[in-house]
Amino acid sequence: MSSVVEQSADRPAVPPARSRRGPAAVLQGIALALGLVLMIGGFALIAVDYRPYKIPTASMHPTLQAGDTVLARKVGGGDIGRGDVVVFRDQAWGGELMVKRVVAVGGDTVATTGSDQRLTVNGQPVDEPYLATQGRQGESFSVTVPQGRLFLLGDNRLGSLDSRTHLQVDGGTVPAAAVEARVEATLQPFGRMGVLDRTTAFDSFAGPKAGEPGPLEPAAYASVAGAALIVVTSAVGGVAGLARRLRRGRSS
Repeated sequence: MSSVVEQSADRPAVPPARSRRGPAAVLQGIALALGLVLMIGGFALIAVDYRPYKIPTASMHPTLQAGDTVLARKVGGGDIGRGDVVVFRDQAWGGELMVKRVVAVGGDTVATTGSDQRLTVNGQPVDEPYLATQGRQGESFSVTVPQGRLFLLGDNRLGSLDSRTHLQVDGGTVPAAAVEARVEATLQPFGRMGVLDRTTAFDSFAGPKAGEPGPLEPAAYASVAGAALIVVTSAVGGVAGLARRLRRGRSS
C-alpha cells in the first residue's frame, strides 16, 4: 500500500525554482526570432522569384553595361509589355540567351521614319529617355508584329544585333513564349547596384506597358534588416551578459 506523505506544519514547503529568464532575455529571444524570419524570408523570396544573368555585350548600353550581373524576375510572355527589358532565347537568333528591350507587341506596326530615324509605334513617335543619344538609329524599317510575338531592340541602337538584323525571319520578331524573365535590377558591379527604373516611354500607348517592379526591393530590405537585427541584438545581449559577470565578480 502506498503511503501519503503530508507536509509538516513546522517544515515549510520548498518554493519552486524561479525562471532565470527575465524580461530582457525574453525580448532578446523575440528580436532574434524576428530577425531570422526577416532575413530568411527575404532571401528565400529573391531566390525563388529571381535569377542572375551576365550581360556579355554593350548592346544595352547605357542602361546595362558589358560585364554587369543583373537580377531578372521569372515571368511569362503574356506579362510582358512595351518598354520591358527581358531575357529571352530564340532558336532563330542562334539559341543563345539575350537581353533586349521590347518596343512593340502583337498587332503593332513599328518603324523608324524621318531624317533622324526616330522610332514610331502605330505611327506615334516614341520619346526614349533610356537611349544614349536621340539621333539616327540605323536603316529605315517598318514591321507589323504578328500576334503572340515581340519586336525587340537594344538601347545601344548603333551597336546592337536585334530585331532589325533578323527582319528576314518573321519580321525580326520573337515568340512571346521565348521570354524567360524581366530584368529588374543590377547586382554587380557594386557601384552600379540598384533597381532598374521602369520606363514611362510607352505609357501613352494603348495596350500592354512596362511591368511594375516585383518584390525584389522590399525583399532585399527585409533580408538586410533581419540580418542587422540579429547582429545588433546579439551584440547587446553579449554586452549585457558581460556587465552582469563583472558585477558578480566585484560583489564576490
